[in-house]
Amino acid sequence: MPLDLEEQEQLDQLKAFWLKYRNLITGVVTAALFAYAGYNGYQWWLTSQATAASQLYETMVTAINKGDKDQTLRAADDLQKQFSSTPYAAMSSLVAAKIASDAGDSAKAMDYLRWATKNASDQGYLALAKLRLTAQLIELGTEKDFVEADAILKEKPISGFEALWSERRGDWYLAQKNTAEARKSYEAAWKQLNDSKEFPEEARRLLKVKLDAVGGVAQ
Repeated sequence: MPLDLEEQEQLDQLKAFWLKYRNLITGVVTAALFAYAGYNGYQWWLTSQATAASQLYETMVTAINKGDKDQTLRAADDLQKQFSSTPYAAMSSLVAAKIASDAGDSAKAMDYLRWATKNASDQGYLALAKLRLTAQLIELGTEKDFVEADAILKEKPISGFEALWSERRGDWYLAQKNTAEARKSYEAAWKQLNDSKEFPEEARRLLKVKLDAVGGVAQ
């Protein structure tokens, strides 16, 4: 059926529009398709990474249950190397640090904790790594260790861990026999704990012991 004059004019306009903008349209559509494919590919990659990491973490748990320290630490090392972007890597590093510390290898334990403080994607694991690392540094008690611990404690506390940050600062002062500043830090931690009401009772009891040791809560 032949086109009338108006239809022919519209068709000619469409052809002219396509000839003028076809490269741009093709480019935009292609870019959108690549972006969509890339997003799907990234989601698949994240899922596959998490699945593989969880399987390796299960291997680590099995090694822990067997009391196989070497295999446990190897699994933690592999998680760091292969799956550093997953929460399993930081979680396994915290576990490995505890195992290494219990075995008397404080240097190895601190290596795991330092790795977690730099690579943990989960804020909770990041906070725990920093708090445990500062605790070990304070326990070692050399000038270099105090400086490293001080640098960590000067960072902004991770949300939800403010009370523990203040408590660890109190530990830092107390280790250097600065009782007055230790007491201030413990009192700040005590107030933060009472305000949050989210910490386990064991945390309150431990902090109360520390407070009593430096004179108790100021009245």
